[in-house]
Amino acid sequence: MATPPSLKIEKLLGALEAAEIGQHPVEVHGAMVGLIAGGVEQGRGAWLKPLLELMNDGQSIPAELQALVEELFVDTQARLGEIDFGFMPLLPEEEEPLCDRVEALSLWVQSFLAGLAIIQPGLNQASEDVREVIADLAAVAQVEIDVVDDEESETAYVEILEFVRMAAIHCYQEFGPQDGGGAIQPSNNLH
Repeated sequence: MATPPSLKIEKLLGALEAAEIGQHPVEVHGAMVGLIAGGVEQGRGAWLKPLLELMNDGQSIPAELQALVEELFVDTQARLGEIDFGFMPLLPEEEEPLCDRVEALSLWVQSFLAGLAIIQPGLNQASEDVREVIADLAAVAQVEIDVVDDEESETAYVEILEFVRMAAIHCYQEFGPQDGGGAIQPSNNLH
């Protein structure tokens, strides 16, 4: 059974605080997803260096925190690559006040864009669709925190969250690891 987002956030927050790292878990996850979606090398720990640059000025982190980050990376990487789009940004659950969720989403998107930009410095060379998505994400990152906690605002939040989720998947599909599924592989078999 999957760990609920609130427990992941609490556990990661505790480890970040213990390590005296002033990042929120949603920022760590956003940066991580930006790196993955940007096509960071996913070999044995190669992704960790750029993530540490974003979350701790390149400094190493305690073993407990690193284990949590590695676990989150593996889970996130798998979910981004799932055919059924099982990926979801790590954000507070719907029981939390809407203003807190909107603020967390804004932080997540800002960190996602930072991670993406580190791995893909030539974003202006991306497809037109991805450039448009990135421009829209930049607008989401600047969302106002003063939110009325009503049904209309809740609906808007859910729609924006779905856009952000699909935007991350879209970037991953453009920049992420290529499995060669669309390319015809040469064969040595004679028929």
